[in-house]
Amino acid sequence: MTTAPRLTALDALHRSLGATMTDFAGWDMPLRYGSERDEHNAVRTRAGLFDLSHMGEITVTGPQAVELLDFALVGNISTVGTGRARYTMICREDGGILDDLIVYRLGETEYMVVANASNAQVVLDALTERAAGFDAEVRDDRDAYALIAVQGPESPGILKSVTDADLDGLKYYAGLPGTVAGVPALIARTGYTGEDGFELFLKPEHAEGVWKALTEAGEGVGLIPCGLSCRDTLRLEAGMPLYGHELTTSLTPFDAGLGRVVKFEKTTNEGRFVGREALEKAAERAETAPPRRLVGLVAEGRRVPRAGFSVVKDGEVVGEVTSGAPSPTLGKPIAMAYVDAAHAEPGTRGVGVDIRGTHEPYEVVALPFYKRQK
Repeated sequence: MTTAPRLTALDALHRSLGATMTDFAGWDMPLRYGSERDEHNAVRTRAGLFDLSHMGEITVTGPQAVELLDFALVGNISTVGTGRARYTMICREDGGILDDLIVYRLGETEYMVVANASNAQVVLDALTERAAGFDAEVRDDRDAYALIAVQGPESPGILKSVTDADLDGLKYYAGLPGTVAGVPALIARTGYTGEDGFELFLKPEHAEGVWKALTEAGEGVGLIPCGLSCRDTLRLEAGMPLYGHELTTSLTPFDAGLGRVVKFEKTTNEGRFVGREALEKAAERAETAPPRRLVGLVAEGRRVPRAGFSVVKDGEVVGEVTSGAPSPTLGKPIAMAYVDAAHAEPGTRGVGVDIRGTHEPYEVVALPFYKRQK
């Protein structure tokens, strides 16, 4: 039996705007409203409005909430101050990545873990299982929140006009409670586009009113609604990994070039955390002989690489594309790929991508492809 996709609180509004909808991780989500390129460029130069209500919010509370999170996740959550956030991962015992996460510290003993939509249940189950023996509660809050993001250089001005919060004092990777368009919200300054921007966690019944207020506030500066399609090209240009592409259970954080998120020095639980032993070995392997490295590839031609395509050099397969798309900002096709270390240095030429039997030429570049001017 197939189950109908879940609908966000903004579903009727998306349809009234003429959005092309798609099933994503069990949710009916807007893929685009008009031109993907226009939506992408709006976020890079002005501002875009996203419905991200498919993301998975999990609340962890209790006297030993931080001990549980330090045990369950690879990061050092005990050093996260109230009102701050941290990017981290949850791994299996063998070091394989179950998901990458953002953890917000909401209070002294209250944390919100935000998981990718496709992995929310997996993360919830893992945290619940790992909570055994800790004086902490793991709560599924996916239905308690709608999530709206406003991203782009005009986003601070747009949000300032409808909130009482001190946005100037809100640092990157932080969150604070405030009101937006007269309703309570957690206002976070994280994001997945490579631009400045904000995420607004609020009650589902308030979502439509806040969306409309932001739309009205952004009318004069070119704010437009944006779908998941341009979100993917934005994060690809910014070199940000996507679970299921750059991150999988067959890779450790060290394999993905993200070993920095693993904190062996944490002291809670006497330094114990799930996957520690396997990750120590992975760190050693990465130091001595990294098999493959995550790199950027920029096309010399016009053909677009896709996930799963082989990277080749002198007729030999030396890697695999994990994500690929036309880059509206660069004006060329780009890709992220895991490539043998011998061919992974920026500037390496003579590398190709096998696109339906033709080896299209690409140049290896450092990630990210795009970095905003501060």
